[in-house]
Amino acid sequence: MAIWLKQRLYILIGLTSLLILLQLLNTLTDGALSNFGIIPRYIQGLIGIPLSPFLHGSWAHLFSNLPALLILSALLMAHSIRYYILASLFIIVTEGLLVWLFGRSAIHVGASGWIFGLWGLLLANAFFLKRAKDLFFAIVVLIYYGGIAINLFPWHAYVSTESHVFGAISGLAFSWLTKSLNQRQTD
Repeated sequence: MAIWLKQRLYILIGLTSLLILLQLLNTLTDGALSNFGIIPRYIQGLIGIPLSPFLHGSWAHLFSNLPALLILSALLMAHSIRYYILASLFIIVTEGLLVWLFGRSAIHVGASGWIFGLWGLLLANAFFLKRAKDLFFAIVVLIYYGGIAINLFPWHAYVSTESHVFGAISGLAFSWLTKSLNQRQTD
């Protein structure tokens, strides 16, 4: 197997293992880790900015997020691992900070903000970069994940719509902020 593919598989397996391990610990502690989510406008809630994407309220919550996170991550890693990591860090921090500043009073946990950020980034790259590879990824994302756009609207009180919206905005922003760097690398 090519080193290029092995590296990406190891990252995806590691991410999956980490998320499952954290959910197991959360289950064994009767949900105590969920208290480390984002709590808007409370200083102690700031710890949730880097932690909340890795914490989930239940196994069903984790397993509803995991497939999309892995597939969108794999698509973005086709650019490079470095690009994926930088984009993910930007999305997690920006989305988390916006949820902390503007989110409703609740404990916000889950990878859905990160997922929406990757989703928005992959779509925006097709527009900003105008490369065949990015257009192909955007079409794949629209076909398989276009329906998640409905989750940008508040349907359920227990779903952090704020994370979805701010995640998508963060992904769009990352694509826009890095477009000139990406264009220079391909010229």
